[in-house]
Amino acid sequence: MDLTGGPALARTPRPDTVPHPRPTPPSSQAPAPDTRRGTRPGQGPGPAPGTRTEPETDTDTTVRTAVRTETETDPGGTDGSVKAGVDPIGTGAGAGARARTRAGGEAGARPGAGAGSGAGAEPPAVPRPVVTELRLSAYGGRRGATYPLGPVTLFTGPSGSGKSTVLGAYEALARLGAGDPLGEVFPDPAAHVPESARPDSQGRRGFRIGCTVDGPAGPVRLDLAVQAEPELRIVGERLTRHGRTLLTTALRDPGRSTVQAAWLTAGTTPVTRAPLPDDLLGTALLPLRVAGATEGQREVLAAAEQTVVGLRSLFPCGPVPDRMRAPVLPGEGRLLRDCGNLAEVLHRTHNACPRRHQRFAAVAGAGCAGPVTGVGVQRLPDGTVRALLARGTRPATPLGRLGDGELRYLALALTLLTGPGVLAMDRIAEVPDAMQCLTLLTDDLDRGLDARQTAALLALTTAIAADGHIRLVGSAGAEAAAQARRTEGVTVVDLTP
Repeated sequence: MDLTGGPALARTPRPDTVPHPRPTPPSSQAPAPDTRRGTRPGQGPGPAPGTRTEPETDTDTTVRTAVRTETETDPGGTDGSVKAGVDPIGTGAGAGARARTRAGGEAGARPGAGAGSGAGAEPPAVPRPVVTELRLSAYGGRRGATYPLGPVTLFTGPSGSGKSTVLGAYEALARLGAGDPLGEVFPDPAAHVPESARPDSQGRRGFRIGCTVDGPAGPVRLDLAVQAEPELRIVGERLTRHGRTLLTTALRDPGRSTVQAAWLTAGTTPVTRAPLPDDLLGTALLPLRVAGATEGQREVLAAAEQTVVGLRSLFPCGPVPDRMRAPVLPGEGRLLRDCGNLAEVLHRTHNACPRRHQRFAAVAGAGCAGPVTGVGVQRLPDGTVRALLARGTRPATPLGRLGDGELRYLALALTLLTGPGVLAMDRIAEVPDAMQCLTLLTDDLDRGLDARQTAALLALTTAIAADGHIRLVGSAGAEAAAQARRTEGVTVVDLTP
């Protein structure tokens, strides 16, 4: 069976928020109570019933031995665990196909890393958690593929090259990091199994994906193996930092809907073991189960929380012009994925965010035909609102009369200029906005855009991404990709076979 071994997840309610990695508390100070959703009143985030700890031994040796025993089994074995391209414990070596980038370097290289870095030199810490690498070890039509993600990354290639597949894998990881059940994330799991994957003697097949999340804790790797047939379940998960395994899970009993998890403690009990549900991401559950009382637990928490924050800070945006033309009722004013409530959001920014609104009006003219002197909002007799482009001395133009390319340009520009507070996404309230970095995910970035609109949108994207608070990952056609290669600050990943 072609899957990967990793930690399972307990069936716990989805956490609302994940705090920023905590500073190491003094040994005399007890950890603060955990108030996140999923903990019972009066219960801290410590070991749950059924958790088992190991006697005192050499910490590093114990963790390595436990991981090898539980996850490094034959991929075709009867325990259902799968090797999702996870590196051997302690080596940190990565294998996989390297994608071609604009700079001509290896796709697996850390974005922004200079070639002159000395051997063993510690790279500077990234101030906000961000996903810097995607790994499709065995997913759809991709095998052993590693893709770097910079502040602005565009995937390009002919139809069928896998652009949407790569973006879909990223969104799936983000949803799992937010606590969504596996069945909701993969409603048709068999569609993601590589065609060449052969079932084992029990008819099991699956797929493997992973990512690296960089941040204050340094690069943290998450690798995941999913069994798609005959039953959808997570059979392997591994979380590593600096080559050390912090969390691993393995499927011990295929008859149960749990996996056996082991995470680093590095105290009087070097390893903690507990069952976790097989339909949730184990990494996302660790903040609810690890107390943070030992150095090892704090390392696990910092890595898990950084991973979850980096994954959850994703907003998939796919503007649909036909849904943006009609007037809408004013409401909460949070932009939907299809941007169908664009007029409602402009009504909100016009009244509550005048500076952002003025900046949006300034960039609107770069993507719309004719003179644009401002963007206004008109309330209609039936209570709905519609957005208008001010034309100076000429009559204003309702957005509903604009072309598809103009509407897509305006929607994407507004998304870049507003930030998570104006987007319909699950915000991480306990992490200050200054410590988060929003990533916009958009397929076919240049759909319907002409060369002028594409150039203006790329310029706006790179300018905003330079501040470090917003990133963009998307796909684009050949012409837009050629333009992106000439734009400083854009990483282009060519998926051409």
